[in-house]
Amino acid sequence: MTGIDPLGRPFKRISVQRGNELPLAPGQTAKAKRYSGVAVENTAVVDLWFGRVHTAVGEHSDPHHHGEAETGGYVLRGRGYIRFGERYSEVMYFEEGDFVYVPPFVPHIEGNASRSRELVWLTTRTPDNIVVNLTDQDVADIELDIAD
Repeated sequence: MTGIDPLGRPFKRISVQRGNELPLAPGQTAKAKRYSGVAVENTAVVDLWFGRVHTAVGEHSDPHHHGEAETGGYVLRGRGYIRFGERYSEVMYFEEGDFVYVPPFVPHIEGNASRSRELVWLTTRTPDNIVVNLTDQDVADIELDIAD
């Protein structure tokens, strides 16, 4: 398609990114592997990142936040949790079909809460896939509800 959109910009081309050919996202946290679906790495998108995150059984991410980005997630497969708050002692659980919202700058840890299934969720962020890994964090030793 050629021409100009109502905002005076050239129209961009529609594109398809094959699920088995997605690049690893530049923003990574140990043990939560992010793949870019619609991102600056593989499309003409601006101010949006939409991808897939995989967390293996028994794994959790390192503490991190997403800077100015607002994050929305949809749990495609499995059961997970997100830890946040003082010493990461608050926990919310989510499962297939649930949506998750993480506000900007909120430090958190996300993990797999299943004994047998990989956690896979779809995640979107604006303006970009900002990942700020946090080191030397005081993380409370709490009991988690790991189940099937």
